[in-house]
Amino acid sequence: MIKKILLLVCIAFSSIAMVAQTTVTGTVKDANTGDLLPGANIKISNKAVGTTTDFDGEFVLKVSETPPFTIEVSMLGYKTEKIEITKNNQKVEANLTENETSLDEIVVSASRTPERIMESPVTVERMDARAIKNTTAPSFYDGLENLKGVDVNANSLTFKSVNTRGFATFANTRFMQLVDGMDNSSPALNFAIGNLLGMSELDVNTVELLPGASSALYGANAFNGIMFMTSRSPFNDQGISFSYKYGITSQDAAGDNNFHDVSIRMAYAFSEKFAAKATLSYLKGTEWFATDYRNTRNGEYAVGDRSVNDYDGLNVYGDEVAVDLGGAVGRVSRTGYEERDLMKDYEAKSVKLNTALHYRPFGDDRLELIFNSKFGVGNTIYQGANRYNIRDFYLAQQKLELRGKNFFVRGYVTTEDAGNSYDSRFAAININRRWKSDQDWFTQYAGTYLVTGSHVAARAAADTGRLIPGTPAYQAAFDEVTADPSLVTGSRFQDQTKLYHSDVNYNFQELIDWAEFQIGGSYRLYSLNSNGSIFTDFDGPIDYDEYGVYTQMQKKFLEDDRLKFTASVRYDKAQNFDGNFSPRVSLAYAAGENKNDNFRASFQKGFRNPTTQDQYIGLDAGAAILVGSAPDNLDRYTSSPLNVSTAGQPFVGGPTTTLSGRLAYENSFSATSVQNGTPTASNSPLVKPEEVTAFELGYRGLVTAGESRITIDLSGYYNIYNDFISGKNVLVPFYGTVGDNSLSLLALQNGDFKAFQTYTNTTADITSYGASIGLNTKVLNGFDLGVNYTYAKFDFDQASDPDFEAGFNTPEHKVKLQFGHTNLFENFGFNINARWQNEFLWESTFLDATVDARTVIDAQINYTIPSLKSVIKLGGANLTGQEYFSAPGVGAIGSQYYLSWTINN
Repeated sequence: MIKKILLLVCIAFSSIAMVAQTTVTGTVKDANTGDLLPGANIKISNKAVGTTTDFDGEFVLKVSETPPFTIEVSMLGYKTEKIEITKNNQKVEANLTENETSLDEIVVSASRTPERIMESPVTVERMDARAIKNTTAPSFYDGLENLKGVDVNANSLTFKSVNTRGFATFANTRFMQLVDGMDNSSPALNFAIGNLLGMSELDVNTVELLPGASSALYGANAFNGIMFMTSRSPFNDQGISFSYKYGITSQDAAGDNNFHDVSIRMAYAFSEKFAAKATLSYLKGTEWFATDYRNTRNGEYAVGDRSVNDYDGLNVYGDEVAVDLGGAVGRVSRTGYEERDLMKDYEAKSVKLNTALHYRPFGDDRLELIFNSKFGVGNTIYQGANRYNIRDFYLAQQKLELRGKNFFVRGYVTTEDAGNSYDSRFAAININRRWKSDQDWFTQYAGTYLVTGSHVAARAAADTGRLIPGTPAYQAAFDEVTADPSLVTGSRFQDQTKLYHSDVNYNFQELIDWAEFQIGGSYRLYSLNSNGSIFTDFDGPIDYDEYGVYTQMQKKFLEDDRLKFTASVRYDKAQNFDGNFSPRVSLAYAAGENKNDNFRASFQKGFRNPTTQDQYIGLDAGAAILVGSAPDNLDRYTSSPLNVSTAGQPFVGGPTTTLSGRLAYENSFSATSVQNGTPTASNSPLVKPEEVTAFELGYRGLVTAGESRITIDLSGYYNIYNDFISGKNVLVPFYGTVGDNSLSLLALQNGDFKAFQTYTNTTADITSYGASIGLNTKVLNGFDLGVNYTYAKFDFDQASDPDFEAGFNTPEHKVKLQFGHTNLFENFGFNINARWQNEFLWESTFLDATVDARTVIDAQINYTIPSLKSVIKLGGANLTGQEYFSAPGVGAIGSQYYLSWTINN
């Protein structure tokens, strides 16, 4: 089907022409310098008909329209000029004024209606095609890290997680990403795909990012922030564009490796009514090797290296299997395998195809029907409770959308397939068990130690027959284990989960003139289908749904509409939970002669529904069994514990060999209390939505100091959280009732228990607060200078809930600097970005540890070749070569150098 669409597009490109009746000619110049501007866009207002200026800044526009009509002349970085055409063969001269600041940029995300970023009622960060051209990062998605208040955490080379205002994880379920209105998240694994299978850089129109709660308009999961990526319309941006990027990644552990990034975009308006586009991207490289072999225990770094008998290396897997052999032997762990031996070739790959058909029945933008189809497949590494090799991961989205000036109706379906993905930890555990069972291995170890008194000799004896990486026997076992979906014997993920989503929005601006009213709603249906390998869906897919409705009123007051009042409220209901109301109220006041001093204040509530995994997971992750707390999930998960001690006695209500998810919530000890020697009941209530109450003050304005014009963006926020969702570790005894002070305590003493992770809410009081300031100006006769600072902090009383880990995972201080010039001399520009952040604590199910402070410097130079419609860019990321970790357990991030050639973009 895709090949047929592309073939039709290519044939149409070469065969369709328009009949012209009116000719308009002219030139486009820079109003300040008088320089001719090649590549400026000229189009009829509200139509897709248009052309661009040539290398001499001249254009010829032939259209079927008869005068009078209006044309719009625009170019990135300049203000749009409208010119009235009153006769045929009219000659015009357009003089475009450069936007010296970003205050006149138009954003849509803050209020679901176009408005100057200056007048936005909440904080907005923005990136457009001009910023993408100037970014120093290897990709536009990496370049988001240079925006004020934005954190980007790198799982791997191709999988990066965007976050704002704290509580970051690699899954980052508190932050939403929308690509052309579609949720860019895995419906089963719950992580935002990032740009692994997202948007091609050639097709990016704008990126808008709202830090903080946005549930009042966007519903569940727009909790910490939301990012909107919009693509270019084939009506407005036509032609064929091509980009090729070649580079090298350099890391001590992995050495120097090549990467290639190729993209092509084709777009054409066949007529005023019909247009189409197709974008294809391919990226291939080598992941950052994860080689942190420090010993760990109880989720933290521990004393001892590989020579200790109970070694559990961070990026060594299989050594989590450990037994206390008692006496002089002590606790012993099996010999594990390094991650580099479990990730095949560490190949990073991404293939993306995006096609879209656009139909305008009236020949203008009053009404447009869009069918969008996206397909992607890729390899990457994801870090959650374990490290997962995501191989041949497939995601497809199909969207049908009808939109007009005042409304849109859209529906889309997301389909994913985990492909050949697998859990590296279970791959190591079950490779070990294929050549020797745990019982045999530990028996041989203990027997040899009792004879020799040497741990070295005991390990060597127990490792007799061990499969060695690189040998055919190891490879055969590896292939079998990674193809086996049972975590008892294998490590493969199975997943064919689907998500169905629909949205509707209507703006009454043409019916009501005293204020602007909007209404809207959404509906979402999950269909979980992992065949029991992730969720408790062993007997068929699990379906559940959620919906929401909202309304917003916006009214301007005072002279020149200087005061803008916005009020929104949304109601959301999920199948397993009570409904939630999310209100937002904001005021924005524009002061100054040109309304260039904007003060804003807002109050809003946000919420987040528990994820699919919070509700329906049923997964033995080795160190603990993860069981979701949806009411209908508690009895769906059962397991049979091994090695119940001979001293154990059956507990009332079932045999000693069966555990269920219900026991984790109703008959378990708090793990922390057991570690402290005072075992107490865990009392884990079933999970429910979490809520945040957010207050924000801000100022965005233009300050003139002599001949300098400085753009200032300042904001501060304070958040109060209720029912914060958390995972808690509990211990379920194989017999006895928790609180009986006899059998259950005997089970702990005999080691007859199993660790579970439950999904619940903390009762602890949690608050977070912070501020950011950004300054942008021009210095030294045209050089761009920008600097921003972000402060982020949170408070909570650990003693009130010892088992709770907040996972704030955000540095308290961040400073970012930008310096460059888009046209230092003819056709030549450059840009430099520097980022510094202090050390901070990272908490996760993988490991709790401190992330060191770091300073990162990126830079690029670019040269435009007008005769070839090309831009050549040479750049590098982390130029100092000082490797750093974005979180414990991931590969150290080294340097990345690239050379790119972009044509006709």
